[in-house]
Amino acid sequence: MMRVVPDVIRLVKRLAFDRSVPRATRWWLLGLLSYLLLPFDLVPDFIPVLGFADDAVVVAIVLRFAIRHAGMGAVERHWPGSPEGLAGVLKLAGLPSSPPTARA
Repeated sequence: MMRVVPDVIRLVKRLAFDRSVPRATRWWLLGLLSYLLLPFDLVPDFIPVLGFADDAVVVAIVLRFAIRHAGMGAVERHWPGSPEGLAGVLKLAGLPSSPPTARA
């Protein structure tokens, strides 16, 4: 998952500045971007496992919120990485990696 961190930061930035994304969602994304870029965390990164786990949890919560309010189309449109990377990020957020298909 560490390989997709730069892609996640670019995704969050792109979504945060996309005017088609609801304003409240953009504020949440700007907060997440600030949290990820600031040098201090809830749990310092030098603590094994827990140091990065808090970042992953915060990213998962905010991305889940953003996807539910901005839509999967916005996320797919702004995702800079590979489809596999997006699938991994969506799995982290507890969301399906592709939109469900309509049943007949």
